[in-house]
Parts: sequence; structure tokens; C-alpha cells
Amino acid sequence: MVTLNGHSLTLPQVQSVLYDYEQVEASAESMKRVEESRRAVEKIVAENKVVYGINTGFGKLSDVLIDQKDVEKLQLNLIRSHACGVGDPFPETVSRAMMLLRANALLKGYSGVRREVIECLFALVNCRIHPVIPRQGSLGASGDLAPLSHLALALVGEGEVFYKGQVVPAITALRAEGIEPLTLTAKEGLALINGTQAMTAMGVVTYLEAEQLAYQAELIAAVTMEGLRGITDAFAEEVHIARGYPEQVAVAKRMRDYLSDSQLTTRQGQLRVQDAYSLRCIPQVHGASWQALGYVKEKLEIEMNAATDNPLIFDDGDKVISGGNFHGQPIALAMDFLKIAMAELANISERRIERMVNPQLSGLPAFLSPQPGLQSGAMILQYCAASLVSENKTLAHPASVDSIPSSANQEDHVSMGTIAARHAYKIVQNCRNVLSIELICALQAADYQGVEKMAAKTKQFHVMARQVTAPLAEDRVFAKDIKSVAEFLTRTPVSAVTGKPFFKEVS
Repeated sequence: MVTLNGHSLTLPQVQSVLYDYEQVEASAESMKRVEESRRAVEKIVAENKVVYGINTGFGKLSDVLIDQKDVEKLQLNLIRSHACGVGDPFPETVSRAMMLLRANALLKGYSGVRREVIECLFALVNCRIHPVIPRQGSLGASGDLAPLSHLALALVGEGEVFYKGQVVPAITALRAEGIEPLTLTAKEGLALINGTQAMTAMGVVTYLEAEQLAYQAELIAAVTMEGLRGITDAFAEEVHIARGYPEQVAVAKRMRDYLSDSQLTTRQGQLRVQDAYSLRCIPQVHGASWQALGYVKEKLEIEMNAATDNPLIFDDGDKVISGGNFHGQPIALAMDFLKIAMAELANISERRIERMVNPQLSGLPAFLSPQPGLQSGAMILQYCAASLVSENKTLAHPASVDSIPSSANQEDHVSMGTIAARHAYKIVQNCRNVLSIELICALQAADYQGVEKMAAKTKQFHVMARQVTAPLAEDRVFAKDIKSVAEFLTRTPVSAVTGKPFFKEVS
């Protein structure tokens, strides 16, 4: 059971809820804060004070006062009118993360919702009812309004949800689990949609996959080093300490560890004096990506525990402040940074692929083919990798540098953070496919060089990977191999080879 309090949610806890379906609950202290905040809202309504989002319109319509008898209708109208997302739905995991993160934000006690709202979110998470949320349509400021509105629809029994492997009307799933649909009251609709939980949820899922891939990229590169008889002197500790980046030092250490007992790697001058950059500079390039990942992780863990509602309620309702915590700029910049970091891991991987398939660079059969000419071998595998890294270069263009005013120019600067998060996720999927291609080629190169001479850890990885992709004995439909290897990487963290935990400090 993961207990939320609005302040201390961690990425490992999120991972356990998303992938292990850990149940969630609220701490008693956080629910006390929620109830105190709700009493403040009820006092505002009873005294007929004019407060944005409680008895006014929204955005440019904030100057329109709403009659007390229409306060509930105001909140439902808000949800329905803002639920205008388009495109394919977010993955179920992201939808699940959005509910978890929204509940955690509301538990901070600044939003003025009833405890029933949070309990309903918990019920959907614990019963694995995941709203169908279109992934396009958010500007990433004023909150992720469109995506979160589709989430809120499910709470009131409208819209659609993923439930037991099917898409069904939300009310059907709620009734099946005995969950009573919400009737939103003052401020609750606004509190559900004014936040950054779509971009943050997408960012969290993307980060978790990116971190695993970054570790896998090093292990795959180690197999490539053996396939190309790479020089390990470049990973010497003193070289990397001399520069000073702890992430670079850590990558070099892991590379030395993977290759410590290899009989395939070489020393300076044994076969050549220096390796190409894609081999020699693995610690520098991968280490720089780890620096970016560290930055992204820090920002996500802050945002996961942030109050991103508007207005926020302080001092038992004596102070209700309209601010801008819903603005997604911190996550937009982090996601753009993540895009670049993961695109570079794919970029350098593709260069290692080229070195393995090019006989002038590898000393191996052309395109790793057992019969070059009659069989094309891995020729088009490299083409595919090149296409993916080129696509990544377009996706890596920063979304955060764009802004289009909205709400009659009231909301005149927006973050586009959800676009950045979506593009980051796509880059990670592309990166996984590129690394899958590198692994296919590296396994074959190692086969030619002699698997029995591989290091213990890379040999173990070789054995595991060979269960999903056979040697290149003859040409076949390699699209199936790429898919199989990508699925293998998705379900096989580096800890399966090294025994080290999935989550570990980079330093």
C-alpha cells in the first residue's frame, strides 16, 4: 500500500503503483488538511464572497458572477466544455499516473475539494479503471485543461474508460465496482483540471522508461565493444576523474565492470591506437545524457508533489490567491532536455551500428552477412536506425520555445509542456528500437569474434538476448527481430544481468 500525503511521493512509489498495481490511500493528516480547506470554500459560498473559480466564470470570463444556485452546474459545464481532446488516447499507464498525481496534489490541502473527490480518484486507481484521455489538445498552461477534463468526466460517470481490457462507458465500470459517480460542487471541477498532471504523468512514464534504456544502452555498447575488439583504456578511471563529471565517471566504471574479464576487448596499440568516438567517448556522451536525466528526475519529483491548482486557499480561506502554478514551463523545459538526451543515445548507437555493418570499419563480413551479396544481412537494419535517429532530430526541436495566446489573450503565454512530454515519449520508443538494432548487430559481431571469449556479464546478456533473436544464418524479416528485442528490453532491466537495483543513484 502506498500512502499519499501530498508532499513525499517518489518515483519508485509511482513505479509500484503504475506497474505493480500497488493500492493507494491517503494519510490521515492529509485528509484533515483537505477537510479544513473544504470548509473554507463552503464558507466563501455561504457568505457569497466573489472568488475566482468558485462563483465566477473561467479564463476571460472570470468577471462574470455566477448565482449561488448555479454553482454545481458551473462545475459540470466546465468539465464538459473543456473535454475537447483529440487523437489517440494516452497509454493506460499514463492515465493511471494522472489520477495518482492529481490525488496527491489535492491532498496538499490548498484546493478546497471534498474528501469524496480524492476517494473517488483512489477508487478508480485501486479498481484499475483508467479514463480514456485523448493525448492532444493541451497548451500546458492554465493546467492540462483538455486531458484532465476527460479524466474528470470519468469521475462523474461520463466519458469512456479502459476497464478489464476493454473500452467501456465510464458509468458501466463505476457500477461494476460499486463506485458512486461524483456530483461536483463549488470549485471541484476547476480543482480537477487546473494542474500539470498530464504532462507530468507522461513525463514520469517517459522518464522511467528512459532511465532503464540509459542503463541498457551501456550494456549493449559493451557487447558492441567486444564485437569490434574495442580498446578499454579509454574507460580508465583517472581519465574521467580528470574531467570531473560524476555521471561520466559512473558510466566509465560500469563499462569497466561489464568488460573486466573480456578476452575480446583490446588495449592501446594492440590492434589500433585509438577507437572512433562512438566507442571511445561512450562515458562522455552517455554521461552527459545521465546529467540531463538527473535534472529531469529532480523536476519531476518536485512537480509530483506540487500544488498546481488555481486559486489556492490559505489561512482557512482568509487568503485565496489567483496565481500561476498551473503553468507547465518547468516540466516543458525538462521534457525538452530529456528529448535531446535520449535522441543522443540513439544517435551514437546508430554510429556504432554503422561501424559493425561496414566491413571497412569493422573487419567483419560485410553487413554481418554470412553470404555477403547473396544475402544482405544487417544492411537495412542500419537504414532503419538512421531513419529513427533522423526522426528524433525533428521531434527533439524544443516545444517550449513556442507559445500561442488563448482565452481572448488572457492566457497570453503557454508552455506546450504536454507536447514536449509526448514527443519525449516517442523519442524514447525510437531510441529503444535503435538500441534493439544495435544489440542484434552486436550479438552477431560477438558470434563472429567468439562468444566463449566474452566477459561473464556480457556473455550472460548474450545468452538471454539470443532467446528472442536468432543468429543471422540467412536473410529473414528482421522487423520481427526488432520488435522481439524491443519487447525483451522493455521487460528486462539491467538488474536482471548485474543484480543491481533498477533505481540507483547516478553518481
